[in-house]
Amino acid sequence: MDRTHALVTGGGTGIGAAIAIALADAGHQVTICGRRMEPLQALADSHPAVQAMAADITDEKSVADLYKKATAARGPFGIVVANAGMADSAPAHRVSLEHWNRLISVNLTGAFLTVRPAIEPMRKAGGGRIVIVASIAGLRGSAYIAPYVASKHGAIGLMRSLAAELAPTGVTVNAVCPGYVETPMLDRTITNIVEKTGRDAETARAAIMSGNPQGRVVEPGEVASAVLWLCSHGARSVNGEAVTIDGGAT
Repeated sequence: MDRTHALVTGGGTGIGAAIAIALADAGHQVTICGRRMEPLQALADSHPAVQAMAADITDEKSVADLYKKATAARGPFGIVVANAGMADSAPAHRVSLEHWNRLISVNLTGAFLTVRPAIEPMRKAGGGRIVIVASIAGLRGSAYIAPYVASKHGAIGLMRSLAAELAPTGVTVNAVCPGYVETPMLDRTITNIVEKTGRDAETARAAIMSGNPQGRVVEPGEVASAVLWLCSHGARSVNGEAVTIDGGAT
């Protein structure tokens, strides 16, 4: 689509940072947000098209304030990428309600609160792009991550519902579903495996890589490239899709 103002949540590191840079390099003005300003500001300082703002996607007022400030500075969002998320693992019988609620709040409710304020302005403008960063965990079940799997299945369900609702308006809604990606979240996953299984980090990483038929970990830039394409004019007929980026594992 034409150059516009894009929002990327969780944009300070990992996949979010890669998406923000890809959109900025393509000529879009980009607002990134998160709860920690230090990594956000570091990225904004490195790219003139990127501005950083603090926001908590699980808090309705915080998201409303973000939209108000960002649109006042650069106009309404034509692209919204709901990327912020978290992961954790535990056997299902040990998952506390607090653990469950936290994952659902960030990965599902946070995605809804992120995209909801953009819907009506995009409808009125006659177009827009919404992309939810989900996971292959949203397409299949996996042991020891029940809250994460449930939240990502919910995020894909949200995407498909919005896609059907907004199809006549020129707004497209899609999701990208990566496998394991080389990010700080992956580092935390490996540390968790080491602590809970006694394996060394190299063995834990090898086990993760074995789940990808290509025998490797996905790079953040690969996910960013998929998002950039979904936001392009050429992808205007792609709607309601969950695009897997996992080397063929799913």
